[in-house]
Amino acid sequence: MAETAVPDESATLLAEETRALLASLTGQRRHVLGILEGLPDEALRRPALPSGWTCLGLVQHLALDVERFWFRAVIAGEQVELKSGDAAWQVADDVPAEAVFDLYRDEIDRADEIIRAGDLDAGPAWWPEDMFGGQRAQSLRETILHVITETACHAGHLDAARELTDGRTWLVLTD
Repeated sequence: MAETAVPDESATLLAEETRALLASLTGQRRHVLGILEGLPDEALRRPALPSGWTCLGLVQHLALDVERFWFRAVIAGEQVELKSGDAAWQVADDVPAEAVFDLYRDEIDRADEIIRAGDLDAGPAWWPEDMFGGQRAQSLRETILHVITETACHAGHLDAARELTDGRTWLVLTD
């Protein structure tokens, strides 16, 4: 009589946790893209605050300094081009807005592959000691939580910028 294979409960729980984390991260990424949908090029490139950041620059920052940096460079250990300082926030005038959105979507797809293939308890493959010193990300799980938090924070910035631009809001719950 053949034995019936019993699923490994811990593996099932980790898979469920990965799906939940990815769903939360996906929701924040959709928020970033959704709140900017339909905004004209001029508004995407206009400084939103006296510091000079633009909505388009923030999306490029999310693509390069967040998705690419944390998942491809830190977690996967890929040798990728990284910007220094605030360079990722600067979008050249000759770069089409859609190219920045495509870059963000591409980095999201690559990050999702790394997340799905990864072990939530695994530590980073690379760590930029010169940037963060001893404050080391301990696991893929911790990195995903950091990226969810950073993306959500920036989605809120984009909410405010969009509302100030044309009055559009993403989701406002009132009594």
